[in-house]
Amino acid sequence: MNSQQIGALLLRFVLGLTFFIHGLAKFQGGIENTAGFFESLGLPGYSAYAVALIELIGGIAMILGFGTRVAAALFAIIMIGAIMKVKLASGFLGNGQSAGYELDLALLVMSIYFIFDKTASFSLDSKIFHSNISQS
Repeated sequence: MNSQQIGALLLRFVLGLTFFIHGLAKFQGGIENTAGFFESLGLPGYSAYAVALIELIGGIAMILGFGTRVAAALFAIIMIGAIMKVKLASGFLGNGQSAGYELDLALLVMSIYFIFDKTASFSLDSKIFHSNISQS
């Protein structure tokens, strides 16, 4: 395993863990509250359930390296929506009353990396689909 593969493994784990914890928090904090927040943004309340489930299940999948590209694409869509609908108006670092979009942008770029990444070291994807992992 080379240094790029170790870096990708760490990045995949942290990305998955971050989304998993955010999804879990939505359910623990009362998903109805999140649904109400989504409705206040003009989004259907049921979309809060979809986002929370994607974060929760996708986070586990990302950690395990199962369906990595699909999970990453769904995460990217969520982050684009969060930036455009909620965070952009507050600026990169926030406006003192609400957080900025710096974390969302970092998570978006991490997700995009895994959409294009071909190395899946220590992943279920590589075990199940027997993909050839570059050794360079």
